[in-house]
Amino acid sequence: MTTTSRAARYDRYGPPDVLHIATTPIPVPGPGEVRVRVHGSSVNAVDVALRSGAARLLSGRRFPRRLGLDFAGEIDAVGPGVTGWRQGDRVWGGVRGFTRGQNGAAADYVLVPRTQLSLAPAGIDLVTAAALPGVGVTALIALQRHARLREGQRMLLRGAAGGFGSAALQLAASLGVHVTAVAGARHLDALRELGAKEVLDRRLIHPGDLPGYDVVVDGVGTDLAAYRRLAPRTVTIAFAQPGALATVAASTVFGSRRIRSFSGRLRAADLATLTQRVNDGHLQPVVAGVYPLEEAAEAHRRQEAGGNLGKLVISSL
Repeated sequence: MTTTSRAARYDRYGPPDVLHIATTPIPVPGPGEVRVRVHGSSVNAVDVALRSGAARLLSGRRFPRRLGLDFAGEIDAVGPGVTGWRQGDRVWGGVRGFTRGQNGAAADYVLVPRTQLSLAPAGIDLVTAAALPGVGVTALIALQRHARLREGQRMLLRGAAGGFGSAALQLAASLGVHVTAVAGARHLDALRELGAKEVLDRRLIHPGDLPGYDVVVDGVGTDLAAYRRLAPRTVTIAFAQPGALATVAASTVFGSRRIRSFSGRLRAADLATLTQRVNDGHLQPVVAGVYPLEEAAEAHRRQEAGGNLGKLVISSL
């Protein structure tokens, strides 16, 4: 039996070319952990920010570093004290120690706390499923806990074609919300198929020309002050954009028109809820492309180029 595995790694900050595939020992699960044989991991904006050094104040200067926040795969081994999980269980979730590069899902194997995974949806292959855990849980939290959506409300969704946006659109539509989706022109037909009642080309609109909404959900991070005026409640996940954090902070003086922002962990309960949404037919992964682990750098180049419909996935099979 082999004792080594592959992992995408980088030894310095920089462009996608700093990524390479390293040979590493197969990790041994500790107390409360399971080892997952990864089938697929998604490429997130935070991966790019960490790898490029844009988030080095958060990530530090220790190398080498691994990448990949969320994954889908099969449990390969369980650590001491772990109950309720067994070898062969199909799971998805998120890794621990991600921002410090100590762990990463873009690999053959990953160690996961039992509190950060759940059973994966039935009837969906695990490479495809890897497109959903991170953005799906983020969308659930944004819509339910912060936007507090109710049936019949009207929502403006910015960045609707991205991984977060395509998940938020489907979940909101399943609640009976009238969604107006904003994205690039080439994705508008696809967004109608995902449940949007109205679609708007992002290049042809100005917030001052739009009607009012019950909620604005933002995955872009620009012009937040202008879009905040369109609804009593605004939620953004893109507060890392230049000036966005200051706008979010300043909005606190406006009471009901405060911009809500958050950064959430992938917890077992939320992941289980996400699994149920998929099993119930309310949500499906939207995959922009699948790259083998050896082409992780190319996947990052495409992520940086933008304009994707859904999520990019790295396959470890």
